[in-house]
Amino acid sequence: MAIKSAILLAFATSVILVLVTSIDAGDIAIYWGQNSDEGTLAETCATGNYDFVNLAFLPTFGNGQTPMINLAGHCDPYSNGCTNLSSDIKSCQAQGIKVILSLGGGAGSYFLASSNDARQVAAYLWNNFLGGQSASRPFGDAILDGIDFDIEGRTNQHWDDLAKYLSGYSQRSKKVYLTAAPQCPFPDAWVGGALKTGLFDYVWVQFYNNPQCQYTDGDITNLEQAWKQWTTDVPANKIFLGLPASPEAAGSGFIPVSDLTSQVLPAIKGSAMYGGVMLWSKYYDDQTGYSSAIKNDV
Repeated sequence: MAIKSAILLAFATSVILVLVTSIDAGDIAIYWGQNSDEGTLAETCATGNYDFVNLAFLPTFGNGQTPMINLAGHCDPYSNGCTNLSSDIKSCQAQGIKVILSLGGGAGSYFLASSNDARQVAAYLWNNFLGGQSASRPFGDAILDGIDFDIEGRTNQHWDDLAKYLSGYSQRSKKVYLTAAPQCPFPDAWVGGALKTGLFDYVWVQFYNNPQCQYTDGDITNLEQAWKQWTTDVPANKIFLGLPASPEAAGSGFIPVSDLTSQVLPAIKGSAMYGGVMLWSKYYDDQTGYSSAIKNDV
């Protein structure tokens, strides 16, 4: 009986350890699409390093414009050449990876003129990228998992309306995940209002190109204070630490792997809101191997 009890205890302990490890483990989100030398979408997902892939970008939409995706040299949307990504998207999803369309970016002509404009954009996104139907779906019959708000200019109005209209489509066949990539100064100048809706599942905050709230040469004070504010004041499911995957990927804010794993992650992972790390971008991650180096610590 003693041996049997010992075996049962050992088994129970191992199960608990596995559960604790899986609960504690964070995810890695990556942006893909803005460099033709970063490999295919299928290759990106096959690395096994990523849990979310944000397709960057849909930079043209709203205010009466014909929406148009821009995936750099990966495919030509003007000749309907991006429908070939359909099988890649399905391959990623079959591996449990969520594939999300990112709106906006640092450059583009996106704008929302009114609540009605936001409603029309939401309908376009639903019919062309999500669970709706359209004769001109840019990625063919692949159904994306959600929409990312990487809004870095133009207007701070009606993004809350867009989030509400998109969230309304979640009541249909499958959930529409909503994510956002605000800058770390709080509140974000562009989507700060939208984030108050509580409709966002994952918020990957850009802790770079903003010295007042990023890591600087061994000093995590500014980042840690900003992290506490984001995880306290934003009603989201999870908050991610957004970082450049190489020094060249941003003007400032790159964190060396050893500093991230020994200083930064231990300081922020205690939060129940901690979701993991977001990286810009797949191309720069290829150059440094950053995601592979941090994966076991995230």
